Amino acid sequence: MSAFLTYLLNGLAVGCAIALIASGLVVIHRVTGVVNFAQGTFAVVAGLCTSSLLGLGFPHGASEVTAVLAAAVAGLLTGLAAIGKPGVTPLSSLIVTLGVGVLAYAVEIVLWGDQPRSAPGLAGSVTVAGARIQTQYLLVIAVTALTFVALAIFFGRTYLGKALTACASNPYAARVVGMDTRRMGLIAFALGGLLGGIAGVLVTPLRPISFDTDVTLIVNGFAAAVFGALTRPVITLLGALLLGVAETMAAGYGYGSHQLEVALGLMLVVMIVQASRRSAISQEST
Repeated sequence: MSAFLTYLLNGLAVGCAIALIASGLVVIHRVTGVVNFAQGTFAVVAGLCTSSLLGLGFPHGASEVTAVLAAAVAGLLTGLAAIGKPGVTPLSSLIVTLGVGVLAYAVEIVLWGDQPRSAPGLAGSVTVAGARIQTQYLLVIAVTALTFVALAIFFGRTYLGKALTACASNPYAARVVGMDTRRMGLIAFALGGLLGGIAGVLVTPLRPISFDTDVTLIVNGFAAAVFGALTRPVITLLGALLLGVAETMAAGYGYGSHQLEVALGLMLVVMIVQASRRSAISQEST
């Protein structure tokens, strides 16, 4: 029973990290209509920056904040490449983000090499109902909860957040009332980079990060985002938690080499179900 509870709590923490990456995908897609396949790169950049800054003797806190800001800048630059030119279609922008992800491989290898890097996190563990959980996992859960609360306040209470929501709901109407939807899209990319960066600095102490770690991150994040139809943050969070628990249970009970298959399988099932529902709704409307 204690092993099950340990896997469950660890899985929730893993799911929280996935949720941060997936929420970045959702924010960008809602505002711009673009599926950003460079989202995992932001987490890698933040993780590698954290490792380097701590290695240079910078204190905790300052290193993580700087790394997250670097990821936000990476997000903004990706946005400029993807939607900076007026009239670019979402499909073209998607391909651009793929290219940015590949280009990032070369930059990361030049700057940090091709070997995995890690960073020290919170040491120690706590016992919850007989289950031992690392303190870093609890930090991941706490920071994710605070981040989602902050996102709810940002989108619900601030002018900028409401403007982003307006662009997501009706871009044409937003343009009619004078909103610069391109600028809102760039802000969404920067916010996506910020969220990916938070995930990166939280995950790096738990698992080594290398230039190609973004593949696993984006597959998991995309699976959770698809669960929320790329538009619903709360459903995306639930999908990420489900995915994190499923992967951790699979690893804990001897199927650790199949974690990626779990994510791909979940994504495939959700896409089939959603396609079936759309087909049924379309038939009913005709």
